[in-house]
Amino acid sequence: MDPVSRDLDSKTRDSRPQKDSTADLQTQLGDMQITRGGDVLMEDYDVGDEKSDVAEITPDSSTDEPQDPLAHDFEGMKARILPLLPDLEPESESIYTWDIENYRSLTRRERSPKFECGGHPWRILLFPFGNNVDYASLYLEQAHEETDRPPDNWYACAQFTLCMWNKNEPTIYMCHTANHRFTAEESDWGFTRFTELRKMFAQQWEGTGRAMVENEAVSVTAYIRIYKDPTGVLWHNFINYNSKKETGMVGLRNQGATCYLNSLLQSLYFTNAFRKAIYQIPTENDTERKNSAWALQRLFYLLQTSEEAVSTQELTASFGWETRHIFEQQDVQELSRILMERMEERMKGTEAENALAKMLVGKMKTYISCINVDYESSRIEDFWDIQLNVSGNKSLDDSFKDYVQVETMDGENKYFAEGYGLQDARKGVIFESFPQVLHLQLKRFEYDINRDAMMKVNDRYEFPEVFDATPYLSDGADKSEPYLYQLHGVLVHSGDLTAGHYYAFLKPTVGGHFYRFDDDKVTRATLKEALEENFGGDYANMVNGHAGVRNPYTRTLSTKRSMSAYMLVYIRKSRERDILLDVTEQETPTHLAKQLNEERAALEKKRKDREEQHLYLPISVVTEDVFKAFQGFDLTNWESDPNAPSTPQTYRVLRASTVGDFTQTVAEALRLPAEQIRLWVMVNRQNKTIRPDQPLSDLDMTISQAYSTHCTRDKPFRLWVETARSLADSKPPWPNVNPAPGVSPLVLIFLKYFDVEDQTLKGVGHVYMKKSSKVAEVIPAVQQLMGWSPSKESTLLSSTSSSGLSPISHPATSTPSILLFEEIKQSMIEPMKPKFTLQQAEIQDGDIICFQRALSEKESSAIASTGGYTDAREFYDYLLNRIVIRFFPKMANEQEESTFSLALSRKMSYDQYSAKVGEHLKVDPTHLRFSTVLSSTGKAKQPVRRSQGLTLAQTLMPALGSYANSNQRPDALFYEILEMSISELETKRTVRIHWLPEGVVKEEPVDILAPKNGIVEDLISPLQRKLNLSGEAAGKLRFYESHGYKISKHLSTNSILASISDYSTLFAELMPEDEDRADDNDRAIDAFHFDKEISKPHGVPFKFVVKPGELFTDTKERLSKRTGIKGKQFEKLRFAVIQRAPYSRPTYLNDDDDLSTLATHLDDQLGLDHVNRSRLFAGKGDSIFIR
Repeated sequence: MDPVSRDLDSKTRDSRPQKDSTADLQTQLGDMQITRGGDVLMEDYDVGDEKSDVAEITPDSSTDEPQDPLAHDFEGMKARILPLLPDLEPESESIYTWDIENYRSLTRRERSPKFECGGHPWRILLFPFGNNVDYASLYLEQAHEETDRPPDNWYACAQFTLCMWNKNEPTIYMCHTANHRFTAEESDWGFTRFTELRKMFAQQWEGTGRAMVENEAVSVTAYIRIYKDPTGVLWHNFINYNSKKETGMVGLRNQGATCYLNSLLQSLYFTNAFRKAIYQIPTENDTERKNSAWALQRLFYLLQTSEEAVSTQELTASFGWETRHIFEQQDVQELSRILMERMEERMKGTEAENALAKMLVGKMKTYISCINVDYESSRIEDFWDIQLNVSGNKSLDDSFKDYVQVETMDGENKYFAEGYGLQDARKGVIFESFPQVLHLQLKRFEYDINRDAMMKVNDRYEFPEVFDATPYLSDGADKSEPYLYQLHGVLVHSGDLTAGHYYAFLKPTVGGHFYRFDDDKVTRATLKEALEENFGGDYANMVNGHAGVRNPYTRTLSTKRSMSAYMLVYIRKSRERDILLDVTEQETPTHLAKQLNEERAALEKKRKDREEQHLYLPISVVTEDVFKAFQGFDLTNWESDPNAPSTPQTYRVLRASTVGDFTQTVAEALRLPAEQIRLWVMVNRQNKTIRPDQPLSDLDMTISQAYSTHCTRDKPFRLWVETARSLADSKPPWPNVNPAPGVSPLVLIFLKYFDVEDQTLKGVGHVYMKKSSKVAEVIPAVQQLMGWSPSKESTLLSSTSSSGLSPISHPATSTPSILLFEEIKQSMIEPMKPKFTLQQAEIQDGDIICFQRALSEKESSAIASTGGYTDAREFYDYLLNRIVIRFFPKMANEQEESTFSLALSRKMSYDQYSAKVGEHLKVDPTHLRFSTVLSSTGKAKQPVRRSQGLTLAQTLMPALGSYANSNQRPDALFYEILEMSISELETKRTVRIHWLPEGVVKEEPVDILAPKNGIVEDLISPLQRKLNLSGEAAGKLRFYESHGYKISKHLSTNSILASISDYSTLFAELMPEDEDRADDNDRAIDAFHFDKEISKPHGVPFKFVVKPGELFTDTKERLSKRTGIKGKQFEKLRFAVIQRAPYSRPTYLNDDDDLSTLATHLDDQLGLDHVNRSRLFAGKGDSIFIR
């Protein structure tokens, strides 16, 4: 069979489908044509990613040759049209020319003689009249025959040019160049639209006056260069690529936007000492989805043993992440730190305690050292990673020099040294030690003040393969062991702030190779790919002067590389073998292997079951015990908990087996002889109940025949098992359901008992009665089953009595009055008339009669007073409207045991279900308040309003289309236990106060219940209790109202709470020291924050004291203390006086200004101009977290 030739336009010869890896040279990658004159003709040649997955068309970059070579000057042509590719090493080259005669007489497909290159045979493949196009089609193909098959997994990475030329006039030629990875599957590659047929035979080829095909002859020359493949994936299309087979490692599946997580996890996994420490966390007794340590262990174990890419779903579920978190890219450094904290917590008290700290923690010293006196103030701190500036630095060493740069404190910025006063000093940071594994976070994302946005820094930034950290250690550091670090990992971001992709280059073994871990794909990588290609910076050798390379994620052109390192992992060379030690199977937790083997066995069983599903039939079986354990409608609940005693047993039965075989199977499960059971087919009635219809009497019938005879297609096969407790003459005493003519037929009736005292409804058994019997004749059977009176002769025929079944163990009592009801369907429970015959009552096989004890008025009142039901019909209604509600404590600090479930009726009022919850919690139900649950976040919505007309169903499932209906769970409520009753609560209102404990940099929301007609003074006492303030501090509390981030009103203790707008923010703080000590000459001014324009206010406004005659440089010191903003952050602030008049412009202040002389009007304000940080992250989701 001829191999399928692939071309570059996604079309195939003979119109056969092709793989998507092919691309049209002319329409997609640009048909590079080299013609007489040496011009390179390009059609929309668009530069994509640096590394093409499939084929690359390499245009000739040298267009200014002094003289064009002729087509028969093969070496000259090769140098001209087949330049060496950078960074690749040639393995072999070959040039072959095929002279073609009698062109018009050629067949549809022609092949050249074979020639050799790289030790393998090749040939040229020609479609002289086109491969379904009006062009000559030309390809290069590997020429292995069936008898000379290439070795398994053979491939060759070939750069080749096919050149068609007039052998009588070698100045006339046409050439096309491509790169391709030839394999047994992709055995040919080339150009479907090599050249137009009409031009080939035209007498004016490019104005030469001669044709390309002259005298029916033309020559085709193939120039081939085979390259060595250092990574094994050069020009690979990755179809059917197996990471495990090629590299021995597997990747991680991307759940949506979790590539950042995947790159971090692979980095940690291949830090073998970290993996070993994680394995040492004891999790055998805590194997659940919420346990992140267990989930991380499983993930690592799967990466170690799996044959295919591993999912991270279990791990992210253990973190507590929801779907929205999966589609949000988060900060890798923050995630890494939180993950380390959680693992450290789990390691406490185990053999792995402090293992991570010993591996990943270093020490740095922050110091201020006086120049002229012997005084130093310093603080030594631990660090897990180091954040380094990229902007303004060219290399890793530059960033470290910038990090430890010394700042001189002199002049007005002198340091106050205790005991020495103001002194010139040096301030900086120096390292005392570096960890064994050094994590360096490169700050590739920064705020750009010119663009007023966060931007990615794509500047070139170099980092070495071996890094010497010694120059950045303090003089007193222990340097007995060299601080030389070997590069272990490069985590890369490709794209920009809004769109991009993360992957990692890692070196798993000492002295080994780098590999690229790109989600589920693992490939070998070169050192250049791991280092230089991730330095960032400008692209080199831009093709044909293009304005830039297209970013594959943003689809925009850029002259700078979009891929750059954002995190580096170095391992100390002297500890490299300790960190990258082998982790054997024996060192992995045994319970992980056991669990996974069980899960794999279960999956294999499911797979096998699916394959054999057509041979088997599932049969659900209801027994007497199932009926007696069930409380509800019908005989059972077919979709209940599989482990519940009231759930039918499901059997997987061979369709070819007989009814007798299955009867034997059921009998063995019930530990009875097969003769003591009889199977009844259950059918779906029109009233949507499922009841026994007729017994399966033919035991030789196959299960498949029984199913097709008694069941509707695609309906489940359900059976009821009738049991006889004894045998008469070795035969079961089955009543004859088909009597002789003239004899009243028997009917099978099921009996249920509604126990009024216990508020339960359960099955008690079944009886046979003649259809001619009166309804009242059911009562003796009830008496016998319940043990309410001694057995006596009755007109009914019961399989129970005939088989000698003992009555249910109840003490013998006097026969109570009994009420009978027929359970017709869920919403229809009808009382029965005792004088009617069963035939008149329309009773048939499988019908259910419910009975209860009749109550006196006193008994009814007593039961009703406790919320119980006194009538079976009421209880049936409760079952119809029953719903299981999950109750969660609203306070986050409540323990998990405070969560519980209750079965309630949808018709219950607020007071009724509050009473049930109060009974469970043993609290006063009037002090309970409930809130509905937001289904998307699991957080509480607004509290439920107490209303007698509002049922539980209306609360949980409001009318469709209403606002309250949106995004609300129909089966859950939050509860809170109040200090007061709901009635008293309705006289109060919730006031949210934003408490300012430290200037204006931190605010804590506090909710206070206050009287609706109260005053501000009513807030002081509850606020004091919640904040644990002293009496003296509570006396200094003050309140003010803010609107639009500016102070709108200062509130006195007599201010009415009702006057505070719902759209305003209420702040509370202690009276600042400046105001407390202010004299008569001082005055206060309102201050607020803004971002460049006063129309863009933000932050917390505040009141500030202005002191006459004070230079603003001193005023700034008080402002720093008043606001709590310090250090470099405070230095970035600009201050201005702003009038309240519309369209006023800020008057910016200098250090030698006097604020009191510039802010002269009572309504002047002080403005603090700085970036609104909250706006920068306004579009970002919730902060990353791990539960």
